[in-house]
Amino acid sequence: MAVQEIYAGMPWWVKWIAVPVIAIFVFGSLIASIVGFVISLLFKVLVFVVLVGGLVFVVRKFMSSSSSRGDW
Repeated sequence: MAVQEIYAGMPWWVKWIAVPVIAIFVFGSLIASIVGFVISLLFKVLVFVVLVGGLVFVVRKFMSSSSSRGDW
């Protein structure tokens, strides 16, 4: 008997409730660490983009104000 046949013969609550709960129980810490890593990575990328954007803004502002004076 194949696993697929055994799984097909189970009641609906085993397929849709018990198996996912067992999977979350077994792999819960792994799932949480992966989700935490992804969120941390996205936050760091967002901080990087904001800092680079701020740097570009400040440099452009400084360059436009210094070139308008003409003392360079």
